[in-house]
Amino acid sequence: MVTSRAPILIYDGDCGFCTSAAMRISDRWRVPAKATSWQDLGGDGLAELGLSPADVQRAAWWVDPDGRLFEGHLAVAKSLIAAQGWRGAVGKMILIPPAAGVAAAGYRIVARYRHRLPGSTEACRT
Repeated sequence: MVTSRAPILIYDGDCGFCTSAAMRISDRWRVPAKATSWQDLGGDGLAELGLSPADVQRAAWWVDPDGRLFEGHLAVAKSLIAAQGWRGAVGKMILIPPAAGVAAAGYRIVARYRHRLPGSTEACRT
């Protein structure tokens, strides 16, 4: 059961690359937020947030305190903004065209080929 109203970054805990990236950025957050794997949330926790297993297997998600959902590169942007400083500035830039289009394409490439990145596991192929 999800009880936190703080923002949540949801990532694939079976993927070493995803886990490492989520832990790296969450260590720098300056706002109360939580990074958790979708596997730790389980089906019920995902449903409470308005997500399905198919959603979280496709991309990372940021859930803001109001329950709004941000997928993929938008989740990355929100995570960077939570870190503030130069990371926050990069996160804000990701939200503005044309950087948003480049970030979306970049996210899709990383998601598609994450099985080739350092720390990847066989689970990253799906």
